[in-house]
Amino acid sequence: MAEDGAVDLICLTDGESSLLVRVLGRHMPGVLPWHDFLDAEIVVTSGFAQGRLDVCLARDDLDSWSQVLGALAAGRDAAWMDDGHNPEIRFEPSGQNGVAVVVVEDFASTGTSVRVPVRLTDGWADDHYQRLRRVRAAWPQEVAETSPGAYEWRR
Repeated sequence: MAEDGAVDLICLTDGESSLLVRVLGRHMPGVLPWHDFLDAEIVVTSGFAQGRLDVCLARDDLDSWSQVLGALAAGRDAAWMDDGHNPEIRFEPSGQNGVAVVVVEDFASTGTSVRVPVRLTDGWADDHYQRLRRVRAAWPQEVAETSPGAYEWRR
């Protein structure tokens, strides 16, 4: 968790390379239907490159992240936010002991991509399920879509 009220949804780091997805807060607090969208930043660092991208996460992105975590914990490749609206983050287990290659591609906006290997620590999957729970607890879903395009506050 960050000291400024932000919550780190993803924090994969091995001292040389890292991927951080930090949720900063609600996108448009109090405004239907944007209240439940979350502003976040993706930060990738390595000895060679460093980059930062702003993103907006929907509730579906959090659900998808949960599914991606399951695939990664099982040792399979997975992609997150591959809808064309946000930068896509791919995770490719390398076959080397505990190393995953993280690929961040932002073709829709900046046209850039970066690929960094990150050694996964023991317990990383459980840690990331906890991180997801903290994000959902910090910003619970408060908007309901009552019919296509119609929204109201949850009671």
